[in-house]
Amino acid sequence: MGIVILIIYIGIMVAVIAGVWKAFVKAGQPGWSVLIPIYNIYVMTQIAKKPGWWVLLMLIPIVGIIVSFILMIEIAKNFGRDTGFGIGLALLGIIFWPILGFGDAQYIGGTEKTDDMEVLDA
Repeated sequence: MGIVILIIYIGIMVAVIAGVWKAFVKAGQPGWSVLIPIYNIYVMTQIAKKPGWWVLLMLIPIVGIIVSFILMIEIAKNFGRDTGFGIGLALLGIIFWPILGFGDAQYIGGTEKTDDMEVLDA
């Protein structure tokens, strides 16, 4: 019985890691970075278009929880999803990361033009 539970657990973890990997690749980031602790948080800050020093905020108790919700909501928005999906990423990542990675969501965070880009294009 214990081995069956272990196999199911490993299968679920592989599905979640693969989902995050695919989402990272969709965002133009290296998929393997999901496997590196701390660095994967840095990659998430890049996908969410937040400064890299937010990784330090993630290491502070309680503050890290709030920052992770903000990051997940911003990641969801950069994939064209709503705030509810971002909360799902934060609370039920085991379900929502594979949906994001294997679903039809496209990363749109890198395609937005800022005022600085418009000046350069002129």
